[in-house]
Amino acid sequence: MKIFFLWFTAFLITIGAAVYQRHTGPTYPKELAVTANGKSWELSLVRSLSLDEPAEVFLGINDSSVKPVLFYKRFGTDEAYAQVNFSFSKEKEQPGFYAPVPQQPAAGKIQYYIKITDSSGTITLLREEPVVIRFKGAVPAFILVPHILLMFLAMFFSNLAGIMSIIKYPAYKKYSGWTLILLLAGGMMLGPLVQYYAFGELWTGIPFGWDLTDNKTLIAVIFWIIAVYMNRKTDKPVFTAIASLALLLVYSIPHSMFGSELDYSTGEITQG
Repeated sequence: MKIFFLWFTAFLITIGAAVYQRHTGPTYPKELAVTANGKSWELSLVRSLSLDEPAEVFLGINDSSVKPVLFYKRFGTDEAYAQVNFSFSKEKEQPGFYAPVPQQPAAGKIQYYIKITDSSGTITLLREEPVVIRFKGAVPAFILVPHILLMFLAMFFSNLAGIMSIIKYPAYKKYSGWTLILLLAGGMMLGPLVQYYAFGELWTGIPFGWDLTDNKTLIAVIFWIIAVYMNRKTDKPVFTAIASLALLLVYSIPHSMFGSELDYSTGEITQG
């Protein structure tokens, strides 16, 4: 019963951290509720597009009498906003409105806001805080799926080892080792491959750049190397508890924050 409680607690912490990251990350859809023609609609506005996807913004309003308009420009520029009308479609997988945006190179960004006209008038959404789409290269599933799975398992075993170390349950050493192995495989091996396919660079963390995703992975790995090393011959669970907390903290940093970004004035991709 005790071991089940430990595993279940570690699982809940992992799921909680994953949900938090998904709702705070700068590339996950922007959730927004609007009212049009007296009906409430839950919108999920795109903030990340692969180069093999249609370059368009979807508006999940299934009412063709609504007249929405998209305003967009390249992120980080002084350009004036261009505008395009949304077109209503029932033929696509998701019925609703679609508006095209110009596809950008990998790490390029488009910012946009929306105006919606219905029977009661016109409302402007997100004019002061535009939504930003970051474009990226397509990452093969045989790299992306194992990367996500291994990082999730690393987080889970890290939480498990941390909880066990606090109560001095002997198995914390075994799961510390598994955590480090999974971090190295998912974060330091597959992570750079994901970065390469998405933005053309294998590593954009220290000492080559300030990409927060790469750097937080590096920090977590260093903490876990220390924890495993310090517990080689003697029991020093405090190092495992610290490493587990460190991974939980860096995992809570929104994914892709301060990531790769195309500087339109120089044509170079920067980080941080």
